[in-house]
Amino acid sequence: MDLDRYQDPLTIQRVLHSEHTIAIVGLSANPLRPSNFVGFYLKRHGYRIIPVNPRESEILGEVSYPSLTDVPDPVDVVDVFRAPDALPAIAREAVAINAGALWCQFGVINEEGSRIAEEGGLNVIVDRCLKIEHARYMGRMHWLGFNTQRVTSVRGEL
Repeated sequence: MDLDRYQDPLTIQRVLHSEHTIAIVGLSANPLRPSNFVGFYLKRHGYRIIPVNPRESEILGEVSYPSLTDVPDPVDVVDVFRAPDALPAIAREAVAINAGALWCQFGVINEEGSRIAEEGGLNVIVDRCLKIEHARYMGRMHWLGFNTQRVTSVRGEL
């Protein structure tokens, strides 16, 4: 699978700037899981997150839905934290709800799922972390690391 076509910086930036409601499929209630950290980060930075996890009723203070088709509100981005073999079904649901983009986190690579979403008119981003890309393109990361907006040179004793 040619990942370069699904990692276009302009597409990533366009999605980050224009889409504001993100359904996170596979969002965990466990704060130690990467999906929970990403959801927390996105919510903190002004995005509306919608958890999609049939095992939970609420995550990060938001109602959790069993599937994308159960979400009553419009969804701009479907962010996927599931095994790659689940992607084709998720892509079909994303197309069915008229989402604007399908974002597949690190390791969620499935050619059939990407093709289904792309043919359904969605922007498709594969093998990229939404949180990291937000930090990169929205000014939360500095070339030396995360932009803390603080200059420090605290040194311990030698």
